[in-house]
Amino acid sequence: MTTAPLYLLLVSAVAIYLSTGASAIGVNYGTIANNLPRPSQVAQFITTQTIIDSVKIFDVIPDIIHAFANTNVTVTITVGNGDIPALADARAAAQWVAANVQPYYQETKINRISVGNEILATGNRLWISKLVPCMWALHNALVQAGIRNIQVSTPHTLGIISNSVQPSQARIRKGYDKVIFEPMLKFLRQTKSPLMVNPYPYFSYAPSIADIADYALFRPNRGVHDSHTNITYYNMFDAMMDAVYSAIKAMGYADVDIVVAETGWPSAGDPNQPACTVDNAISFNGNLLKAVTSGKGTPLMPNRKFETYIFSLFNENLKPGQSNERNWGLFRPDFSAVYDVGILKNKQSRPAPRPAPVAGKKSWCVPKASASDQALQANINYVCSQKGMDCRPIQAGGPCFGPNNVRSHASFVMNSFYRLNGARPFNCDFAGTGVVANSDPSHGSCKYM
Repeated sequence: MTTAPLYLLLVSAVAIYLSTGASAIGVNYGTIANNLPRPSQVAQFITTQTIIDSVKIFDVIPDIIHAFANTNVTVTITVGNGDIPALADARAAAQWVAANVQPYYQETKINRISVGNEILATGNRLWISKLVPCMWALHNALVQAGIRNIQVSTPHTLGIISNSVQPSQARIRKGYDKVIFEPMLKFLRQTKSPLMVNPYPYFSYAPSIADIADYALFRPNRGVHDSHTNITYYNMFDAMMDAVYSAIKAMGYADVDIVVAETGWPSAGDPNQPACTVDNAISFNGNLLKAVTSGKGTPLMPNRKFETYIFSLFNENLKPGQSNERNWGLFRPDFSAVYDVGILKNKQSRPAPRPAPVAGKKSWCVPKASASDQALQANINYVCSQKGMDCRPIQAGGPCFGPNNVRSHASFVMNSFYRLNGARPFNCDFAGTGVVANSDPSHGSCKYM
């Protein structure tokens, strides 16, 4: 398979990060399909063949909840959007908990109740007005039932935020900030529950704009500068997360935890959906896993990991819409991997050698003759900010310090990034400033990989 070098690198990185500390790696287990395996088979596969330790389902499905009994996999269950108004009533909430939580929670690790999904985006005024009352009613019902270890929250699209181009200036949209979010954030703080968000760089992908495409996919790019913090962001996911953080911090709730309830990338689509490829899905989800499990955090939330749920577990053949809607899965219904970025245990346990070029003669990545020094300096900044990249050779006293100019230094680090990421052509794009060459640019004591 042509994706093997990048795959091996990402598998190795995820394996290393996951061995250093606890960090929930979850999946959204959707069921809009007529060819999925039995829940008991799914539970066995997840627990024995993958590193997945959390699942989120979009309903209350007894067979699925029961399938994860006596495992270490946590389960998030969901209240249907249309059920929210009725469950704002204390008696109805108590009955719901009695029917959908109490029969299972002693054997299945139900960790959270998701109250609806992306309610504010629906525009349904009744659902929106009853959202926080429903959250309180369910929380109180859990407490009255003697259950204190199940959180209650609700996922949001990033449409809740305005002014997010510069993450530090992001704010909750007017009209929702005081009426909905103030009481919601107060609830989350008091109950020690997280804010759940669904950040999808996929929906901002612009194939005609190289920098935006690379920015969305964690690939080399010039970055987006926040002039208020003097921080340059090199991937959209970090920027989205910091935008959420800035928005709730501005309201006085920086202490509320943030959970990534959904994110992912489709691996196939229709001819008019060029973003939907296996390579793009590997690039996004593989680098996502590295980002959320590394402990590096984001510029505004350093030194932290993020509980994250990838969308989705399976390709779902009955989802309506274009082909991409049926190709978000990590796995096919027969449990074969659409691609693997370190999720499978048997792949994760294999030692990963340093990746080699894709095929044929050895190649190197060098700057295009037309690339400006400003663009090349941005490439240096990007590469040297990446975990695992060694930029010491271009520093004073290093073997590649001379000639001491931006083009020479950029050439060395761009090639290092290219080689360490599998020597695949797109890893030499650098927003159109890099080109693959067949002649070794090494000089003197400066040896290129």
